[in-house]
Amino acid sequence: MKTQNKYFFLIASILITLPFWITIACGDKESDKPTAEQKTGQPATPGAPAELKVASELTGAGATFPFPLYSKWADAYGKEKGLKLNYQAIGSGGGVAQIKKKTVDFGASDEPMKSEDLEKEGLFQFPMAIGGVVPVVNLEGITDGALKLSPSVLCGIYLGNITRWDHEEIRKLNEGLTLPAKDIAVVYRSDGSGTTWIFTDYLGRVCPAWKDKVGVGKSVQWPVGMGGKGNPGVAAYVKQTAGAIGYVEFAFALQNQLPAAQLQNQAGKFVRPAIETFMSAAKNADWEKAPGFYMVLNDQPGDETWPIAGATFILIHRAQADASKARAIFRFFDWCYRSGAELAKKLHYVPMPESVFSLVQSRWESEISSGGKPVAWK
Repeated sequence: MKTQNKYFFLIASILITLPFWITIACGDKESDKPTAEQKTGQPATPGAPAELKVASELTGAGATFPFPLYSKWADAYGKEKGLKLNYQAIGSGGGVAQIKKKTVDFGASDEPMKSEDLEKEGLFQFPMAIGGVVPVVNLEGITDGALKLSPSVLCGIYLGNITRWDHEEIRKLNEGLTLPAKDIAVVYRSDGSGTTWIFTDYLGRVCPAWKDKVGVGKSVQWPVGMGGKGNPGVAAYVKQTAGAIGYVEFAFALQNQLPAAQLQNQAGKFVRPAIETFMSAAKNADWEKAPGFYMVLNDQPGDETWPIAGATFILIHRAQADASKARAIFRFFDWCYRSGAELAKKLHYVPMPESVFSLVQSRWESEISSGGKPVAWK
């Protein structure tokens, strides 16, 4: 049976993960010979200055956490402006590696890079949206939001110390809920993952044993469980495994109709994942004082705060080899900030407020250059 489960998981992961590589890349068919307007994003004008040229294609790679949002943004912007965006949702670790190698125009990561590391690599990062990481379960008779978990119980499950759903500590939190006398099947991310970084950072903050024995990172040595590739891989494995628990970005829980648990937050309150509780986690963030926009939103105060939350970041090179590409990047993400907020909310992501994206854009103008000059993008 275990062998069958592994094969099922492998097939499900492949089927679900494939669209995350190709959906955004697939757009209208290109003509054999693009027009000058298609190439630049501007009407063809004889003698037009070089600084007006805007690339019509961009490539990016990285986090699966924001993929549902980036795919919607790219589709809407592409229809409106004609940009073709190829974004490969390969995980934050892969995105960081590719932008360092300059094989993509931008990388995406849910683990923020520290300012000294950005400086070393010649990179600039900025936040695009905020979301929540949620524990999801597959338990017969347990509906969305019915199960309650405390930080110590969640930590105990992932340390392998709590191995059954009818464990005394779980039953104490869930009086009146019928819990199965069943082993817990733990699921984690097998790839280098920003979602894993957010999750393990949270566990490290609330559980000293986790920090001492496992630590924090995009990839860690898990004490127990089975790994799935990407948010879709974890969701697939939880969905097909009775008794499973995993962690995914909230949009993937909704897409796969997986019951999410309530979590006890820093204030001692049990809360459900929702855009309102993610916003509560973000309200104390002071982006202006954050070096390199480094920001962690886990375990924040507040009665209504979801305790496992984080921003997702874009990474670009400070020195841009192609001004037309830089201009296309800035115009796309400017549109996402200004016109994509409602799409973000519909997918249960928190859009960045104007005070934050105005700050980001002022840094674009002062810190990003091409050929030694600031990039004029407006």
